[in-house]
Amino acid sequence: MFRTLRSLYRLSAIAICFARHGALSPFEAALSNAGIAPVLLFGARILFGRPIDGRRPGERLAAALSELGPAFIKLGQVLSTRSDLLGEQVAADLAKLQDQLPAFSAFEAKSRIEDELGASLSELFAQFDDEPVSAASISQVHFAVTAPAPDFPDGQPVAVKVLRPGIEERFQADIDLLLWVAEMIERTQPKLRRLKPVEVVRTFAATVRIEMDLRLEAASASELRDNFEGDPTYRVPVIDWSRTARRVMTQERMIGIPMDDGPAMREAGLDVDEVLTKAAAIFFNQAFRDGYFHGDQHPGNMTVGFDGAIQVVDFGIMGRLDRKTRFYLADMLLGFLERDYMRVAKVHVEAGYLPQTQSLDEFALALRSIGEPIQGRPLHEISFATMLGQLFSIAETFDMEVQPQLLLLQKNMLMAEGVSRQLNPTLNIWTLARPLIEQWMIENRGPKARLEQGIVDFLDVIERGPAVLKNVDRLVSHLAEGGLKLDPEALRVINRTGSNWWLWIIIAVLTAALLFR
Repeated sequence: MFRTLRSLYRLSAIAICFARHGALSPFEAALSNAGIAPVLLFGARILFGRPIDGRRPGERLAAALSELGPAFIKLGQVLSTRSDLLGEQVAADLAKLQDQLPAFSAFEAKSRIEDELGASLSELFAQFDDEPVSAASISQVHFAVTAPAPDFPDGQPVAVKVLRPGIEERFQADIDLLLWVAEMIERTQPKLRRLKPVEVVRTFAATVRIEMDLRLEAASASELRDNFEGDPTYRVPVIDWSRTARRVMTQERMIGIPMDDGPAMREAGLDVDEVLTKAAAIFFNQAFRDGYFHGDQHPGNMTVGFDGAIQVVDFGIMGRLDRKTRFYLADMLLGFLERDYMRVAKVHVEAGYLPQTQSLDEFALALRSIGEPIQGRPLHEISFATMLGQLFSIAETFDMEVQPQLLLLQKNMLMAEGVSRQLNPTLNIWTLARPLIEQWMIENRGPKARLEQGIVDFLDVIERGPAVLKNVDRLVSHLAEGGLKLDPEALRVINRTGSNWWLWIIIAVLTAALLFR
């Protein structure tokens, strides 16, 4: 009861803020239909609303979230990946949400650094800039120069990220509220359950937890750096682990040209098309080769070194694609390019995305409506990110569950395409990675690769067979000892099934011996 009253009080303040900005429209219908405080929404609109200005709904929503503070700014950035939930235009407007906030004092930053690292600032750094270079929703960054340390060179220019004081408590309170709202929506609106509001909030909470433990962000940077070891085209900063803790992270300082500043690149003697070729290869290698990608690759987090290498910072949001999902994406893209929409539909069934109750023919027809408009068009006019977004938009019609990892990938594809077209409007960034894509498809989705994968899966079944049999034997023994009362005929069937397992394993082993002798 106390949680409900507290949540309603906070929700009323949020509704008033939304009403002042005319930002209720993206959520009002869903909340009212769910029976969540419709009186609060109506009262806020009447008492605190004002005439709607010329801004789009997404722009007004972004302004309201900015006013509500750090947790809601971060939520807006996460929601920018959910075009299926809010629509493409609102999601695009939220993607522009800036989290440049007033900085907290240098005194507080220095105190936190000393508390976290257990040493005085003068022992840690030979120089520390009081003025932060950026102040975001969760943390702010100061430039510094290292003092002597065992694991990091003396006099090394570094960037020091420090969590905002009290940010963890404020975020937890807001996440509790958002979880309460999401639970109410799922409880009262079955039609909205496919959007997984509770899972969205929990994903948001998990993302924030990673961002609030800077050791985890440092580990993400380290993994990404290892993936590109020896690749001169992509630079991930070295982490100074001796000056990194839960609320402080120190990393190599990256200086370069903003990723979207074409004139500055040309002035520095860099070939913009060559930079885009590197960026396309990096994106492909992260998503398909490694299945681990930077989840927030906007121009503010990416620069180009004066040697032409792509440089990246801010590893709070990272995405993973397992092997099955990467195969799904490759097969889907190939099917669209070959206009084989039935194959694309079957790929969705094989991946478990399209429910068995849905018509395959009708889904293939819907896919045709997405794929045909791109046929015959110049490649620089085709947006694969938009095509993926349109695929998400038909998900509700076919009762398909949302795949959060693909939504994050699509957001990054949109960012990459936007930067590419800003630098060279006649170029399609994905054509630059075509040789890599073709080679990957041959190695992973060609006939030989499919045969090899089938053999691997077959051997995996054989390897797991004894463990499965052991569990079956335990179950049969448990049932025979009276652990669960079954009809005698049912028990005989179970015993027969167990015997058949042994037969199939023997056949599999003999077949494997013939294949690999």
